[in-house]
Amino acid sequence: MKSQKTNTISEAMQRIIDACHHDPFEVLGCHVNAGVCQINLFLPHAEKVSLAESGQQIPRVSGTDFFSLSLPADQVGDHYLLNWQDKFGQSHSNHDPYSFSAQLPEFDMHLFNEGKHRHVYRFFGSHSHQAEGIDGVLFAVWAPNATRVSVVGNFNQWDGRIHPMRSRGGSGVWELFIPELKPGSLYKFEIRTQEGHVSLRTDPYGNYFQRRPETAAVVIADDHYSWQDEEWINTRATTNWQQQPMSVYEVHLGSWRRDEQGDFLNYRDLAHQLCDHVKAIGFTHIELLPITEHPFDGSWGYQTTGYFAPTSRFGTPDDFRYFIDHLHQNGIGVLLDWVPAHFPKDRHALAEFDGTALYEHEDPRKGEHRDWGTLIFNFGRNEVRNFLISSAIYWLEEFHLDGLRVDAVASMLYLDYSREPGDWVPNQYGGRENLEAVDFLRELNSVTHDLHPGTMMIAEESTAWPQVSRPTWLGGLGFSMKWNMGWMHDSLSYMSQDPIYRHYHHDLLTFGLLYAFTENFVLPFSHDEVVHGKGSMIDKMPGDDWQRFANLRLLYTYMFTYPGKKLLFMGSEFAQGREWNDDDALDWYLQDYPHHRGITTLLTDLNRLYRESPSLHQNEFEFSGFEWIDCHDSSQSILSYARKDRDGNELLIVLNFTPVPRDNYRIGVNRPGQYQEIMNSDSEFYGGSNMGNGKPLDTEKVSWMGRDHSIILTLPPLGAIILKGSH
Repeated sequence: MKSQKTNTISEAMQRIIDACHHDPFEVLGCHVNAGVCQINLFLPHAEKVSLAESGQQIPRVSGTDFFSLSLPADQVGDHYLLNWQDKFGQSHSNHDPYSFSAQLPEFDMHLFNEGKHRHVYRFFGSHSHQAEGIDGVLFAVWAPNATRVSVVGNFNQWDGRIHPMRSRGGSGVWELFIPELKPGSLYKFEIRTQEGHVSLRTDPYGNYFQRRPETAAVVIADDHYSWQDEEWINTRATTNWQQQPMSVYEVHLGSWRRDEQGDFLNYRDLAHQLCDHVKAIGFTHIELLPITEHPFDGSWGYQTTGYFAPTSRFGTPDDFRYFIDHLHQNGIGVLLDWVPAHFPKDRHALAEFDGTALYEHEDPRKGEHRDWGTLIFNFGRNEVRNFLISSAIYWLEEFHLDGLRVDAVASMLYLDYSREPGDWVPNQYGGRENLEAVDFLRELNSVTHDLHPGTMMIAEESTAWPQVSRPTWLGGLGFSMKWNMGWMHDSLSYMSQDPIYRHYHHDLLTFGLLYAFTENFVLPFSHDEVVHGKGSMIDKMPGDDWQRFANLRLLYTYMFTYPGKKLLFMGSEFAQGREWNDDDALDWYLQDYPHHRGITTLLTDLNRLYRESPSLHQNEFEFSGFEWIDCHDSSQSILSYARKDRDGNELLIVLNFTPVPRDNYRIGVNRPGQYQEIMNSDSEFYGGSNMGNGKPLDTEKVSWMGRDHSIILTLPPLGAIILKGSH
């Protein structure tokens, strides 16, 4: 922009012209002195300006884009309306933004600076607002080290000289009310740093953004969505989720399905199609890979730039509300992957937002993930913690989400995470624990659970950090659950072995029970296991085609009968053949093939049995819900155990991890009576050989495995059977 020089203006006015004034309200607006109102306007794109009420012209200050008029104060209203004509002859009418007083309450800013404002998103960003009877939009942003911040958009030709914001002093907050502005307007913040550099930044608190690769935020109308999920929300708040079945279908919306042209589906279309699919198979929840706004499709949403905005790839915020509402009305919960561990370096977003390391640590040893090319939040800064906790609350409150799965918790907990010696800074006690992150996580979990009872906070945490899913008042981190990464790695490592060698690795299946009840665990076969050359779930299985499908059926039955909530990534429910590619929809045609269809049928029956059997879900986090029958038969690669409900009712599970059928296989049982095979992964309905126990089995008074009674079974090859007794 060209600097305008004239001898008729003050130094302060010159700073307005040069777009470097820290306090534009010092110059602009109406200033009363000795009964005279001096109106100063700076309108670079105006040719003529007048007062609407009187029609009086406001003269241009010679050689500048300032317009100035002196009037008796009693002839000027508090908020005067301006009529002006631009250089193209177009007429405009609006109230002067600089005639309004500060709009944000001091108390809100105080709470924010203290890190205690739970709903800070309600005043940061852009919001429809009425000031003294006049409608418009109120903008607010935190940029404490900026020397000037302006709102720019398609309403002011993206010109940072036109709408410089008001500084709210030591709070670091900048605000501006722009009257007459309408929802749908595009905007960014133009920030001038202490070094004089100017950059365009998207709104950290924006609720809706242009579709990538464009990055402007969009002013949206107040939310008037009419929710219909009251019954779901009330039930959620009064039900003990720990004792309820929870089977999660993990979904990447961009590649689950596409339309006929290969484009993304809208949230509303996805709601119906996804709901029908999930209900048919029997999952209780879906978990979305991050739909928080992000610039790069290939990040799958894990490099977030919009912590308060569902991505516009699939529609509007109200479209996303419809998505969740529809699933809730059909009895399906919705979880969201949420990423407070790190954020991308994109220059339009949070990185060095006001010219300084504002959201991140300045020291790269604490503030940068070199492996990921991302920056780490400064969890010790009140305003940053407030930003993140408010984001979590936003998703739970404004979108009725049932929980958040917090990504990469291990990277938050350890200062030396993925770092070489000397490339990290110890904590104040010389240790490797990130004490600021620990405090943040405890506060996050306490606040979300207090404000939204029944919602879940789930940690993706892969280390032996103690008490991740234990209450904060007991010294825990306060998460509801933790992903059981050890079980996942051990199970997949075991299943990848040729069955002839599995007896050497039997401990991979039994070791997990030594710690299975130290946390509230989720058993995850997630997206991370079917990308980057790891192959699909079916590709991990050894043997010929028949054996591969039998192995996968066996693995899924093992998963659904093992203690812990269940999670399965999309495509795994019908044995997607190739590994996941986020650029393409799943290979839905595979459902037409019998072996693939058999996997879906098996999962449908497993989900039904899991939901209907308290023995499988009521005590998933307690040792009383599990009992080994025999964990020592490594020579034949067979496991047997019982799952129990609170009344002592039990199901018996026997798994044969070799392709060798076992006749006359005896197991001990706790009670005499008759046992019925209620499920068999080798059933012909699932594509198996149909070997098993079709008739009821009577117990024999033969002591076995430390029990007074026993039964003799036929074990199918690479098969699992589930038995129920009647006594």
